[in-house]
Amino acid sequence: MRHTFKNYLKRLKTSDRRGFTLLEMVIVLFVIAVLLLLIIPNIAQQRDNIRSQGDEALLTTYETQSSLFLTNEGREANGIQELVETGYLSQEQADRLNEIQR
Repeated sequence: MRHTFKNYLKRLKTSDRRGFTLLEMVIVLFVIAVLLLLIIPNIAQQRDNIRSQGDEALLTTYETQSSLFLTNEGREANGIQELVETGYLSQEQADRLNEIQR
């Protein structure tokens, strides 16, 4: 077995083949391009879906925290900022809610 492996290495060294042909490279680049065309739109769509689900969850949180404020304080909050000031929402949540409501 050792002798055959040495012969194989000798044949590889003396072989005239030096790399890929232009046609092989074009085919590989074409396949990569097709794969990218299939993958990139799907990734963008998934990002939009995730953002939409996050916004729905944030609106649910806002409704829940508003109800909690009403229960605890006996009145409705005057707005998102009051919920932030009283600790029912974070400033980050308030900023995103303001973006959604525009």
